[in-house]
Amino acid sequence: MWLERLSGQTTPSASSSVPHRPYSPAPRRSSHLAPNSNPRPSYGPRTSSVGLVSRANSSTTSPNPPQLANRSSLRQEIAASPDVVDPLDALGILLGKRKDNGRDMQEERKSAPLDHRPTDLDADIDFEGQGLDVFAQDAGQEKIDESRRYASQTVEEYEDEKDKFEDLHKSILACDDVLESVQKSLTSFQQDLGAVSAEIETLQSRSTAMNTRLENRKVVETLLGPAIEEVAISPEVVSIISEGPIDQSWLSALEELDKRSVAMHRASQTPNRSLAVSDLKPLLDDLSNKAIERIRDFFVSQIKALRSPSINAQIIQQQSFIRYKELYGFLARHHPVLGEEIGQAYINTMRWYYLSNFTRYKNALDKLSIFVIDRNDAIGADQTAHRAPANRSSQASHDALAIGRRADVLKQSHQAALPAHIAEDSKQTHYVETPFLHFNLALVDNTTAEYSFLANFFSPAIGFPTVSRYFLAIFSPTFSLGHAFTKSLVEASDDCLGILLCVRLNQHFAFELQRRKIPVADGYINGTNMLLWPRFQLAMDVHAESIKRATSAISTRGGAASALGLSSNSADAASKQSTAPHMLTQRFGQFLQGILMLSRDAGDDEPVGSSLGRLRGEFEAFLTKVGKGFGSGAGDRKRERFLANNYSLILTIVGDTGGKLAGDTREYFEGLRDGVGGI
Repeated sequence: MWLERLSGQTTPSASSSVPHRPYSPAPRRSSHLAPNSNPRPSYGPRTSSVGLVSRANSSTTSPNPPQLANRSSLRQEIAASPDVVDPLDALGILLGKRKDNGRDMQEERKSAPLDHRPTDLDADIDFEGQGLDVFAQDAGQEKIDESRRYASQTVEEYEDEKDKFEDLHKSILACDDVLESVQKSLTSFQQDLGAVSAEIETLQSRSTAMNTRLENRKVVETLLGPAIEEVAISPEVVSIISEGPIDQSWLSALEELDKRSVAMHRASQTPNRSLAVSDLKPLLDDLSNKAIERIRDFFVSQIKALRSPSINAQIIQQQSFIRYKELYGFLARHHPVLGEEIGQAYINTMRWYYLSNFTRYKNALDKLSIFVIDRNDAIGADQTAHRAPANRSSQASHDALAIGRRADVLKQSHQAALPAHIAEDSKQTHYVETPFLHFNLALVDNTTAEYSFLANFFSPAIGFPTVSRYFLAIFSPTFSLGHAFTKSLVEASDDCLGILLCVRLNQHFAFELQRRKIPVADGYINGTNMLLWPRFQLAMDVHAESIKRATSAISTRGGAASALGLSSNSADAASKQSTAPHMLTQRFGQFLQGILMLSRDAGDDEPVGSSLGRLRGEFEAFLTKVGKGFGSGAGDRKRERFLANNYSLILTIVGDTGGKLAGDTREYFEGLRDGVGGI
């Protein structure tokens, strides 16, 4: 390397001197490369200025290298030290001689830096038969020649590469500048890093303190959070309760208020209650009072709406009461007296509502034309007698004793009540069971709706006994109206089939109310039964009395001939008597078939059996007395045939009727028929 060659350069002499280092033959320097007055210290044979610069720059305490502090030129860097030992002197040292300059070669040897010493020395030197002086002189001459040759070559190479050395020198200077700026940057970075480190330590300490406070707050929140959550209420809830419209959000806010009120009441009952509870309780009570006031106003407005003309109460109940039933529960818990007053106001309003509407409906049903069936339509009544035309002139013809299609009302399911305006405009004539059916259909439907509403609306706050009491308070006048209407229908009627149809309809309503789980209407059902059964027995007695009177009339008007419709003055009346069934038997059979059809599922405890037994006995007595009119002897055969024909007709009429009572009746008449020898 060129630096190594420069480091081994010796001081030039006046004449062509021998180079002092055979492996670094530096040429003589020209005047512009001569060393200055302060020559640089010598370097080792393998030391370069770049290495020195690198070592100088590696120190943090001395950023600028001392050899480049004054920006010295390349001549100063590569100038050889004047103290370098000449090769001839080194040879003299080896031979133990000294030069004329009088230096102490041992001292120079000690002070001169050596790169290295050979580890192995060749002890066998071939002197080629020469002496040591001649051998050394020859070897030195060869070294001198070789050194001169290398020195001339080095100078020429240097002259050729002078520009490269200058460029390298400039590059070194530029590197020094860059290193200086890097050193400044590193120094500034070190200072900034120290400041950042201090800030990090500060942040760490603050973070530790914040973590400690956070843990403490978490512990406090764990302990106080539930207690605060129980009694605290948000401003939004307060605003909604005080000023918001009553809707679903208002219900949610009310539920939140109710929870806080319960928690506050529970917390206030503890012996060691906190001051926060004492401070918040009056405020929470004021908010509850505000909610109660708004709930009262809301229900009062809805109850007033029920009194509007032509209003549908079920719509208001579903849309206003049921949807906001939690309001009444809150009112009943926080102000029971006011809740009872609201309930009583509702009871009074609905009592008036149902009574007025059912009164109008009853008046509409009263306008229906009803068949009048009285004593003149009894089984044993004289059909040829003149009937009073009062209340009957405008009626259509009807069969008072045949059931016909009247029993179809028991087979129809999901019937709807007849609307009032249709009842008012109807021109048809109906039997007594028709208005009874429609009035009670409407009553049962409204009873179901109202009881379901009361149980759904009031039961969360009050018990079912109270709900039943509310229901009876509402419907008692309406039930009384229904009983009065039923009584007016059957009071003057002897229509046994119609009354028994009303009984069966009433039983059907009772089963339907049980299916709907409406037990509060049992009193009305029982009261209706108590009106219908006695009237049915009285009507059955009317038929029995009519047959009895017909039987008595036979003896008073000339025996069997009068009973058969023949004149008693006719001489051959007896010979003209017929064994065909009597007309009263036809009427009795039709009536009996209707009673048995309506009693198909009747129980043994019903009065139908006893009333029918009495009627059957009167009819048997009538036929027996009529049969006596055939006389004795040959008339006995006719009498038996007559009785057998009448009993067979009855069996034919009731033969397809089912039920226990119908079976017993058939057995009874079969026995009578067999008793007189009929087939």
